[in-house]
Amino acid sequence: MASLARDDQVAIAPGAADGAVPRSTTRLMSIDALRGLVMVIMLLDHVRETWFLHLQVSDPMDARTIMPALFFTRLTSTVCAPVFVALTGLSAYLYGRKHTKAETSEFLLSRGLFLMFLELTFVGFAWSAKFPPQTLWLQVIWAIGVSMIALAALLHLPRKALITVGLVIVCGHNLLDGIVLAPGDAYYVPWAMLHQRGVFEVAGITVKTTYPVIPWIGVIALGYGLGPWFSSLAPAERQRRLLRLGFGMIAAFFVLRALNIYGDKPWFVVPGEPLRTVMSFLALTKYPPSLLFLLPTLGLGAVALSQFERLEGGNLSRWLSILGGAPMFFYLLHLYVLKACYLVALGIWGPNKGAVFGVDHLYVVWLWYAALIVPLYFPTRWFSNLKKRRKDIWWLKYL
Repeated sequence: MASLARDDQVAIAPGAADGAVPRSTTRLMSIDALRGLVMVIMLLDHVRETWFLHLQVSDPMDARTIMPALFFTRLTSTVCAPVFVALTGLSAYLYGRKHTKAETSEFLLSRGLFLMFLELTFVGFAWSAKFPPQTLWLQVIWAIGVSMIALAALLHLPRKALITVGLVIVCGHNLLDGIVLAPGDAYYVPWAMLHQRGVFEVAGITVKTTYPVIPWIGVIALGYGLGPWFSSLAPAERQRRLLRLGFGMIAAFFVLRALNIYGDKPWFVVPGEPLRTVMSFLALTKYPPSLLFLLPTLGLGAVALSQFERLEGGNLSRWLSILGGAPMFFYLLHLYVLKACYLVALGIWGPNKGAVFGVDHLYVVWLWYAALIVPLYFPTRWFSNLKKRRKDIWWLKYL
């Protein structure tokens, strides 16, 4: 995952109501702590993908057939991408408090292009371990990069207009679900990149658009629009607003999902199996993220952000903020560690699940997850501290 430079440290305006003005470092820690939590949750999902390649999940997950434990393990990770993209927009606003809009746009443009390059090179190789690549996956890092480039233009709009654009995209993009193009149709390739998952070829290389970008542009815009809460409100008021926003979005999800009329594929009752009925209710489309996917995940993110700020630098926040202070480093590190572990296992035992190596039980995935958290923490802490010390190394801010 990506983050902006740590220039998102901004003091609250003097005279703000509802309590004393806190140190800006506390607020920065809350944002980094939430990023770190996203990293920890993301690790579980990628461990699952490493050792459960033989049991890939559909999108949305099929509540009739999927193993419940696997369903809820996968469900845990759904919060990651929406929260991280929203935090990227929020950080862009806070970065802009110390820079002109032109400078902020330039940084977003350069960082967005850098992330797209990373997706096509170092990130892609970490997934496939093949060079030259046979397939390019345009995944979350690509989507964040494109979204940052779009935000570089959108931030010049008045705040109300920018928020309106974000809301229209997030709430209305499911109206585009009926536009389905086939390979060979005019505009199939751009549409596959914008809103419909697709596969096409470029110069003999297969390209898969895992993360169509239109909804993510809406999410990053809304994160940016939330920025003034972190520059002009006192902590107590900001926390109240975040809680109201978060719980309001979660409540809206339950109401809209119960109506079963808009925002995602319909849920259904599985006769005699109430658990699978609940699973159907919670099975939501991530690629691209539906309105009903974004409401609860972003809502949970808002609630978590308010609580991290309330903790004001407790042990958990400090630990997570280390991971959140160097998210791209952690992202690349964990991908390469997982791929190395998988290749070693494949070399020793060979493919035992069709063409891949895999484990038989989900609890092994959880054990691997628990075993990796601490070893990955220490090199990330080293790199996070390096970023703080070496402001003279310009490229560190991109990681």
